[in-house]
Amino acid sequence: MTNAVDVSPEEARARVLHSQLLDRERGAFAGKAGVLAIVNQLGYVQIDTISAVRRAHHHVLWTRQRDYDGSMLLELQMQDRAVFEYWGHAMSYMPMEDFRFSLPRMENLRAPRTYWMKMQHEKAKPMLRPVLERIRQEGPLASADFTSEKKSNGWWDWKPAKLALEQLFWQGELMVAGRRNFQKLYDLTERVLPDRIDTTVPTREETARFLVLRGLRALGIATGTELLNFMQPGTARDADLQVAGRDDIDAALLTLMEEGSVIAATIGGDRKTRNYISADTGQERDPGAAGDGGIHLLSPFDNLVIQRKRLTRLFGFDYTIECYVPAAKRKYGYFVLPILSCGSLIGRMDVKADRARSTLVIPALYLEQDADPAALTGRPFAEALAAFISFNGCSSFTLEKAPSPAVRKQVNEQAAHILEQGSRGGEQGQEGCRDQL
Repeated sequence: MTNAVDVSPEEARARVLHSQLLDRERGAFAGKAGVLAIVNQLGYVQIDTISAVRRAHHHVLWTRQRDYDGSMLLELQMQDRAVFEYWGHAMSYMPMEDFRFSLPRMENLRAPRTYWMKMQHEKAKPMLRPVLERIRQEGPLASADFTSEKKSNGWWDWKPAKLALEQLFWQGELMVAGRRNFQKLYDLTERVLPDRIDTTVPTREETARFLVLRGLRALGIATGTELLNFMQPGTARDADLQVAGRDDIDAALLTLMEEGSVIAATIGGDRKTRNYISADTGQERDPGAAGDGGIHLLSPFDNLVIQRKRLTRLFGFDYTIECYVPAAKRKYGYFVLPILSCGSLIGRMDVKADRARSTLVIPALYLEQDADPAALTGRPFAEALAAFISFNGCSSFTLEKAPSPAVRKQVNEQAAHILEQGSRGGEQGQEGCRDQL
């Protein structure tokens, strides 16, 4: 590999954490402007329906912003029209300024090629026009505003109106104007999309260039495959959502390297794996606001961990979201949070918010094999845990299993003490256990 810069594994991880906004204290961002800055930097924030704890999009943003409140994201979407919902890596919040690069997906979904998408498209056809006309006449509506005799028996067994709403949304006729108790409110795209937004459909070359530059900005350092999968599902089943292939990404990388915008890189002298970095930071990471970042309890859908092979490659952390795994086959638990401490992934924690009892239940706390137990027994971890408990609107917690009795005792005592202090000072979470967005 000629003309490639070499960075150490430590520097590679530092680049990643800096780009992911995890090498600084959570107070570095504030207010709606802070939330928008985070979304802009990450490129997307994934939305997920699982509510074992606060939903993934809130969790990802709160991890990076101390004063984060769900109403900030709602206002950015409904009032400021600064973010929008659509397919990214999965369904996501994305910067409104990037809307143009969703147009190729919308075109694909108007004439889908994959079996499942074609089936959904055909099922929805009879309802498309009446649903669209009703929204045109009445304004933003949710699925619940439509009645149907059909009962939904599962995630994809939607009633006809819901199916039509999603099809119209996927095809770009409708946008999500906001949320009501987490239900999407659909409205005509022409009434939601700001006039300032460019709606010229990008070429395949423009799209690939966008994905590469967006990806390097968010990822810090990445391979071609990681850039390909950055904002695309990456599976044949979801081919209609793929807007650039590996050849497109490779061609964009070649052009950007010739322009001097992108630099090839190796990590630790490994010349078998070609990586890329943005020329904006040259060979040194931007030092602004950088540090060790403290301790973060990451969502399973956090942008740092969502590409599993990348996580193992760069951080040596083997991670699976086991909520989709049969209970008998789970190794760590249903909803397990990776623990990031001072730039390393040192453990994981299974969690569930028991909203009826206002208690965060921790079935198990694990330490990675080579990690120092002191990372869990010190005050920084207790503070991070207490903050997470409060973020979930809970006032207490139970820790059922820990790496050792001594670790369990230390965590229980320190976190309980911090929670008690916060309660006396009126600093507990203000949003309660119910998730309204």
